[in-house]
Amino acid sequence: MSVKRIGIFGSTGSIGTQALEVITTYPELFSASVLTAQNNHELLIKQALQFKPELVVIGDENKYTLVKEALASTNIKVMAGEIALEAAAGTDCYDMMLAAIVGYAGLKPTLKAIELAKPIALANKETLVVAGEIVMQMAVEKRIPIIPVDSEHSAIFQCLVGEGRNKIEEIILTASGGPFRGKKPNFLVNVKRDHALQHPNWSMGAKITIDSATLMNKGLEMIEAKWLFNLKPEQIKVVIHPQSIIHSMVMFEDGSIKAQMGLPDMKLPIQYALAFPQRLTNNFKRYDFRKPDTLTFEEPDLKTFRNLAIAIHALEKGGNLPCILNAANEIAVFAFLKNRIGFLDITEMVERTVNKIPFIEKPTLEELFISDGEARNYAASLVEM
Repeated sequence: MSVKRIGIFGSTGSIGTQALEVITTYPELFSASVLTAQNNHELLIKQALQFKPELVVIGDENKYTLVKEALASTNIKVMAGEIALEAAAGTDCYDMMLAAIVGYAGLKPTLKAIELAKPIALANKETLVVAGEIVMQMAVEKRIPIIPVDSEHSAIFQCLVGEGRNKIEEIILTASGGPFRGKKPNFLVNVKRDHALQHPNWSMGAKITIDSATLMNKGLEMIEAKWLFNLKPEQIKVVIHPQSIIHSMVMFEDGSIKAQMGLPDMKLPIQYALAFPQRLTNNFKRYDFRKPDTLTFEEPDLKTFRNLAIAIHALEKGGNLPCILNAANEIAVFAFLKNRIGFLDITEMVERTVNKIPFIEKPTLEELFISDGEARNYAASLVEM
């Protein structure tokens, strides 16, 4: 078996660093041939010196010289800037893209990789939230797989292996409920940044951790699932499962339910996506059924966590609304992480932006780019008021 060259777009984030751990474990199967980061030049340099990729990209052009000089003694090509990310995705020095850039910024490199018929291990849900119909149509035309890395979508994907001819009745995405499960608005109004970043079960980057705390992450996952698995909105359900042992479920038309289970560890879905269809042995900690444990489920509180309700509305209406939703949320979460708005203001900003930006039922890719920009500008204006 030849070594599969992985282009890790977003190598210094939570998914990227864990993917490199997987690659370290299986050097006979994988290599890291492209590494990219937006700001963390120090970690990018460290990764490049260890893994010897063919190409690295630093998004912040002001840090290009630092990276270039640090890698001057190597044969690694160094590029910088947003356009360089697309250019890197357009090279032939990788066999599979791990799309792990956070947020909307991951869309254009992923589109470029699909153009070149590169298989995608997708950890960037925003790509499908913003332009799911276009992305999936391109993937079908190029006959390349998009294998989900998100634990919930990986779970659904795994449950569907071998079930190609069997009709799905519904899928059930599980959510831990985040650090504020059961809390009400009178508590949430006083939530600070550090408290919101304390996820009970998963170790994740700041953006997705805040999205989990507001339940926006689950709304984005619902939209992603629609496109990944060719589902109708009414076929996608969410249930709160605080233990995070069942990562998601599929109910088939005969009433049977398949669930994918395991202890919370993102390296497992990363490894599964990189090696698919092979399962690789590992020493990850196993769930022990012999130890007493209770798995519980409850309905999400849509009145308190209105971000999920707004996302469900965007899922049902479609068009450019998910794109607007995502853009507003990215600006709002960034403002919250900078302590410029309160926790409940995130939802307020998203709702106002969704109601403000013009709706387009059948947007082109260019119209989605425009909608994204309009939504970001309007949401940013709300922070400045």
